[in-house]
Amino acid sequence: MKVILIVSIVCFAFCSASAADNKPGLLLAANYQPSLQLKNYWVSEKLDGVRAYWDGRQLLSRQGNRFNAPEWFTKQLPNIALDGELWIARSSFDEVSAKVRTKSNNKAGWKNIKYMVFDLPASKQRFTKRLQQLQTIIQSLHAKHIQAVRQYKVASHKALMQKLDDTVKSGGEGLMLHSGRSYYKSGRNNDLLKLKKYSDAEAVVIQHLPGKGKYKGMLGSIVVQMPDQKQFKIGTGFSDQQRKQPPAIGSVITYKHFGKTSNGIPRFASFLRIRTMH
Repeated sequence: MKVILIVSIVCFAFCSASAADNKPGLLLAANYQPSLQLKNYWVSEKLDGVRAYWDGRQLLSRQGNRFNAPEWFTKQLPNIALDGELWIARSSFDEVSAKVRTKSNNKAGWKNIKYMVFDLPASKQRFTKRLQQLQTIIQSLHAKHIQAVRQYKVASHKALMQKLDDTVKSGGEGLMLHSGRSYYKSGRNNDLLKLKKYSDAEAVVIQHLPGKGKYKGMLGSIVVQMPDQKQFKIGTGFSDQQRKQPPAIGSVITYKHFGKTSNGIPRFASFLRIRTMH
């Protein structure tokens, strides 16, 4: 009963009928499997940004809420649907998230943000053909802040793992693989895959535990609950500021981990971020 109440509170605070009406049917990524036929897939960097869907008139979040982007940012976008990320640089998720989710007309805050586009949701073509269409469209806009995400092919699993290592060492999050034969369809499937050094997941914060030693008077760890009702603690990954102002009870957080124990508990779980419901 407690968990149902917590989720209900979160939804009541952040969900709205208008957002639900606008919620785009986005293609979502599954996890990479080494048995994949790589020759059929295009590879790109997994950008650590905020997903943004352009419906031809406005920029929308995954939940269907409108980003308050300044006019200069959107006026050169075409009147066709685009799927991409609002992005600043590697390891800058917190910065871009804070800037794009403000309700005020923050013109200055958007000046170093780019819209990195990776798909054309309304196109009826397969992805390889959509890429050609996308590149032509983006080039015609002549806007530095609107770019097509670089897509390329790799010859083998070994080459892919080397590219992953290079990306992570340079501060990147991971790679995405997109089937060149696929049509755009909403939901999570193997047409789009993510490849990272670690896995990530979401859980609800149910308790704060006090810190000790240098963290005395601040957060030590949080207790979270997974969708299957299992609970565990997360004590790493927090900045000092986050330990002073920890994720609220009932909020949903994203954490990373390296596999699971035989009991289904994530190994070496570390806090990544609060999941915003925008």
